Amino acid sequence: WTKLGYILNRLEGEDVALVSNAGMPGISDPGYELIVAANQRGISVVPIPGPSVVITALVISGLPTDRFSYIGFLPRKVGARRRLLESIADEQGTIVALESPHRLIAALNDILLVLGDRRVAVCRELTKIYEEVFRGTISQAIEHFTEPRGEFTLVIEGKKERDKPQLTEDIEGQIRHMRLSGVAAKEAIAKVAGETGLSKKELYRAWLRL
Repeated sequence: WTKLGYILNRLEGEDVALVSNAGMPGISDPGYELIVAANQRGISVVPIPGPSVVITALVISGLPTDRFSYIGFLPRKVGARRRLLESIADEQGTIVALESPHRLIAALNDILLVLGDRRVAVCRELTKIYEEVFRGTISQAIEHFTEPRGEFTLVIEGKKERDKPQLTEDIEGQIRHMRLSGVAAKEAIAKVAGETGLSKKELYRAWLRL
């Protein structure tokens, strides 16, 4: 943040208010950098709670609110976006993300590809005159938003416990057989993960254990 030093110098003898035109300061903006730097210098930071699209969208979504993850704006590039989605595919809590109108459909298609056709609330222009909340499945949202406009908050259903694949004795036997046959760990784990839907992390732990 190019003005960080300037603001910190002003804070040596003055009070500074951090405001944002995008909701609560410090969420998805550079404000957190100023807060960290102020804390490191022993400068008192006093928060004044304000509107947050993350919490607003979560509350109105109709999805569970007792456990959730906020992942900010989804990456612009397809590869990075899919990798992020893969990293949270097993998250059982509700997932909240932000997206711009010109990337919304591409993002929803990637979510459908990686996470499956889960329930979703697509919130548009919350607290503004053209506020809209669409509730349905991801595939239904893709059909609904043919010409996206405005800023979007996506509230995505977490993975259901009953949908989570289990590491069975048969799968452990398959891993053991591949290991004894001299198959490389990376190759074996990738193959079993693709066939079963189990996470590579869990399969790697099984590989080391067997």
